[in-house]
Amino acid sequence: MRGIVPQRSEAIYLGMSKTEYSRLENRAVIAVTGEDAAEFLQGLVSNDILAVGPNRALYAALLTPQGKFLFDFFVAEIGDQLHLDCEAARADDFIKRLTMFKLRAKVTMAMTEFTVAAAFGADVHTAFGLGTEPGASGLFDGGVAYTDPRLAAMGVRVVLAPGSVIELPAAEPGAYDTLRLSLGLPDGSRDMDIDKSTLLECGFEELHGVDFDKGCYMGQELTARTKYRGLVKRRLFPVKIDGPLPEPGAAIDFNGADAGTIKSGAGDQAIALLRLQVVEDARAAGGALTSGATKITPIRPAWMQATPPES
Repeated sequence: MRGIVPQRSEAIYLGMSKTEYSRLENRAVIAVTGEDAAEFLQGLVSNDILAVGPNRALYAALLTPQGKFLFDFFVAEIGDQLHLDCEAARADDFIKRLTMFKLRAKVTMAMTEFTVAAAFGADVHTAFGLGTEPGASGLFDGGVAYTDPRLAAMGVRVVLAPGSVIELPAAEPGAYDTLRLSLGLPDGSRDMDIDKSTLLECGFEELHGVDFDKGCYMGQELTARTKYRGLVKRRLFPVKIDGPLPEPGAAIDFNGADAGTIKSGAGDQAIALLRLQVVEDARAAGGALTSGATKITPIRPAWMQATPPES
């Protein structure tokens, strides 16, 4: 979109720092087991679960029947089990929601003792013996490591078995979030509104989180209609903060018009949900988006497709 500052290429981010890792204490891992596990998830979630295997992990979402966001998660295979890397604070609710649809399917969902880490830096894919294709996967000391299915520049995610060690330097606190914000990647319900957000306004198409050819799943009708009718009116953007960092939920405006809402942030970076038409109006007028006394500058990351403003 015109008027939004372009972001640097992914290749630059891959070479920005030494290879290191962070434990993601806000993540949990759910095991989905049983002979119907893959088919059960296939009929519910946004991506093609049947594509998951020893060499492939993916990113997906569970939606309401109306196509609104409920949960996002990563799916990887360890042995003959599917493991879902999800928000720890909402993991029990996730299991309860999945169980509602179990009916007679031979499938079981349960919390595990696996933990999650993220590794990033110039040589991170080589360090784990992985390619840079999003979702490239391989076993790791009883767990699994995979190139982030959303964006290779985000590095490698590791599902760690109890007692497993990553032989890399530990990153400074906040390093993972700083990289995430710089690339404009949403972080679950911190950035996506439960029972309100749609997949395409949250970047799921470009971030490989939805498969438009897999057939029916819960919420598929609205997701497909949004894509093929061009109904996206808002998008999550990374933004540059010039002034005090607004609190999550703070309003963004342009000359009194509602422009959107601040989501997660740190330092001079944040994620914001912005109305495309107001962003275009601000560009045309040469004005600035603001939140209180803070100037907000949208940045279009390299991965984001240009989206026309609402009519």
